[in-house]
Amino acid sequence: MKALVISGGGSKGAFAGGVAQYLIEQKKHSYDLFIGTSTGSLLVSHLASGKVDEIKEIYTNVTQRDIFSHCPFKIKTKHGVENIGIHHYNIIKNFIKGSKTFGESYNLKALIESSTSEENFNQLKQSKVDVVVTVSNLSLNQVEYKSIKDFSYLEFCEWIWISCNYTPFMTLVKKNGCEYADGGLGSMVPIEEAIKRGATEVDAIILQTEVSQFNRMPSLNPFSLLTNMFNFMLDRIESQNIRIGKFVATNNNAIINFYYTPTVLTTNSLIFNKEKMTQWWQSGFEFAKQINEKSSQLEITE
Repeated sequence: MKALVISGGGSKGAFAGGVAQYLIEQKKHSYDLFIGTSTGSLLVSHLASGKVDEIKEIYTNVTQRDIFSHCPFKIKTKHGVENIGIHHYNIIKNFIKGSKTFGESYNLKALIESSTSEENFNQLKQSKVDVVVTVSNLSLNQVEYKSIKDFSYLEFCEWIWISCNYTPFMTLVKKNGCEYADGGLGSMVPIEEAIKRGATEVDAIILQTEVSQFNRMPSLNPFSLLTNMFNFMLDRIESQNIRIGKFVATNNNAIINFYYTPTVLTTNSLIFNKEKMTQWWQSGFEFAKQINEKSSQLEITE
C-alpha cells in the first residue's frame, strides 16, 4: 500500500503541489492513501482525483482575499522582505463582533466548496483510494484524522477548511461541541497515521528544509512575534513527527521517501503571493525531477 503524505506549511503548499505533480504525472506513482495537514489537506483531494491542473490553477492564483474574510494584518515590504503589521481596525472590529480570533477565514471555506465539485467528491468516495485530513481537537486535547469515506460532501469540505485554520489568525471552529483548529498544532507530518492505516511505502513532502537554517526575521511587532513563536513550536512538532514516523516505519518494515524543500521559501507562510507561489510550484516540480533522476543514475552505476 502506497501513501502520499503532505505536511502543513501555508503558502509553501505550492511547492508541495509541484513535487506531487511530478510524482503523479511523470513518475506515474499510484497512491492508495492521500493524507495531509493544513495546506496539505487542501491539496490531497484534488491530487487523489487526478485534478492536478485544477489545484495548480488555484495555488498559483490565490491571494489574501481568497483566504481571509477578515484579515488581521497588513503586509509591508521593506528592502525586498515582506513582513506583517497589525491591522488594528480589523482586529477591533472582529473583537466587537464577539470573535475569539484576530481574523476570520470564511473566504477559504467558500473557495474550498467552489473548487471541489460534489460529483468528483462522490466518485472519489466510492473509489478504493482514501483521502484523510488532519485536525486538532482543542477541547479534547487530541489530534483527529477525518477520512472522506465517513462524511458527506459539505462535511468533508468543512473538515478540510478546519485543518487549515491557523488560529489565532484564522477562524476557530466549534463543531460537535468541541473547538477545532489547524491540524498542524498536533501533527504537522502524519507519517505515523499513514503507516497505521496500512501504508508500506510513503512519499512524504516536508515543507521545511532538512537542516535547520536561520529563516526568521527579527520580531517587529506583537504579530510577527506570535508568528515566530508559532513557527518555532510547529517546527518542533514537525521534527518529532518525522522521528516518530521513522521509528514506526522501521518497526513495520515500511519505506519513507522524503522530499524536503531545498531552501527556505519564505519567512512567513501566511503571506500568499501569486508570483512567488507560481515559482514555488515550478521549483517543486523541478526539484522532484532532479532528485529522482539522481536516484536513477545511482541505481544504474551500482
